[in-house]
Amino acid sequence: MRPAAPELAAGAAPGQPLFVVRGLTKVFGGRKVLDGLDFEILRGETFVILGRSGSGKSVTFRQLNGLDRPDGGSVVFDGTEITKLEERELYPIRRRIAMLFQGGALFDSMTVFDNVAFPLREHTRLTEEEIAAKVQEKLGMVKLPEVGPRMPSDLSGGMRKRAALARSLALDPEVVLYDEPTTGLDPLTSAAIGHLIRDIHRHLEVTQVVVTHDLALARRVGDRLAYLTGGHFCFIGDWAAAERSSDPELTSFLAGRELEEDDDDGA
Repeated sequence: MRPAAPELAAGAAPGQPLFVVRGLTKVFGGRKVLDGLDFEILRGETFVILGRSGSGKSVTFRQLNGLDRPDGGSVVFDGTEITKLEERELYPIRRRIAMLFQGGALFDSMTVFDNVAFPLREHTRLTEEEIAAKVQEKLGMVKLPEVGPRMPSDLSGGMRKRAALARSLALDPEVVLYDEPTTGLDPLTSAAIGHLIRDIHRHLEVTQVVVTHDLALARRVGDRLAYLTGGHFCFIGDWAAAERSSDPELTSFLAGRELEEDDDDGA
């Protein structure tokens, strides 16, 4: 049986859909982690995906640039259906969509400068002088102007996240996807990451998708939120509507009463 349509808020954020997702389904070990998801992400918004551990947030995240293929349904990005594309055909799509992974995924053997320069050297014909200027611009944007010569191992957790974000921004993407950007960080550093995400949205006018269980972060950055449970979204809308929602799963989560579950493939 197809899940009930999510509770939708009145007065959606302005902008036309950039992502249109229909019937998204993913199965792991016989369990439907995603069970016919239908949603849209609007151009220029920050869209937050919330849910308990194991609910399928990161699985959903990985569908948005073809990093993982669904078992059913479609993901349309700016008019292009990406779920059927071959790896090579996804390259131009992925240049427009940056990803900040949970661990940052910096190259440990490279300096911070070379980490940020890597996509520029791989995908552009910029001179080394132009690359250096671009790297410095991006490091300044994440408030790390002096760390270029340092190794990732010399940085704190929060600094590594920011350095990884600078690398994600190197190619001037239209979309930035964040997978649990504050995991493992203390509250003050998490708040700083939240402010940075908000600043990037404002200054670069990018579309952002943030997967998180961090309510403080979600409130700080999100224009709209979607709550994932049982393989589908039970709510999609803005914060005012979320606070008025009668959905018991969502209200419990917002009140901090969610039950923690062990991480699995549906994280």
